[in-house]
Amino acid sequence: MTNELAHLHVLISGGFSFAYEQLVPEFTRLSGIEVTTASGASQGTGPQTIAAQLARGVAADVVILSREGLSELIAAGRIAPGIDVDLAQVPLGVAVRAGTPKPDVSTVAAFKQILLEAKTVAMPGSTSGIWLKTDLLPRLGIGDKVGTKLAPRGSDATRMVAAGEVDLAVMPVSEIMHAAGVAFAGTIAPEIQFVQVFCAAVVAGSRDIEGAKRLIAFLASPRAGEAISNSGMEPLAASRR
Repeated sequence: MTNELAHLHVLISGGFSFAYEQLVPEFTRLSGIEVTTASGASQGTGPQTIAAQLARGVAADVVILSREGLSELIAAGRIAPGIDVDLAQVPLGVAVRAGTPKPDVSTVAAFKQILLEAKTVAMPGSTSGIWLKTDLLPRLGIGDKVGTKLAPRGSDATRMVAAGEVDLAVMPVSEIMHAAGVAFAGTIAPEIQFVQVFCAAVVAGSRDIEGAKRLIAFLASPRAGEAISNSGMEPLAASRR
């Protein structure tokens, strides 16, 4: 019998959040398991990263974050061995303020030009922003020519765009599609694209490993596919063990 008092704690990063918020009520209805959710960045610095929260003892049964962030948690011994699943993947796109012209970002040259023309470009201070700052901008030869602002979270980046504090943001498409006050200008060119994989895993020391596995299985099931697709992500069925 389902334990109606069962309760899971989840720590999730922004990329998968929209789909997750659509799916959790159905999971609770079907399973009888209540879910409490808190958020944190997949990577980066500061007290609100998922790693920092786990390190200081924040209760969690399941984490949902980028594969890069999960690899760090696995290396730190924070994840139950062998219990992680790839849920979805998402490319990087460009957000501009709603009501303003959408720039062409479809080619390398066009994307490079809009970065150079912008006064300030926001990006999340997590997996995608780290990659943009340390890999792509230097590779394009404009690492010291683009004014960038690392936001603590993707939602902070879109708020900056909506408020007119920055000209645009480069970030996972799933964090742009349903954000208030911004418009999606398009994905960046395939030659310079960084497709992030978002994963779910059971936290070492979880008090309800079976319940945690049930939640992850639900999020990875075909039933979750529509919500994931509607968030701008591509569902994935593969698991890594």
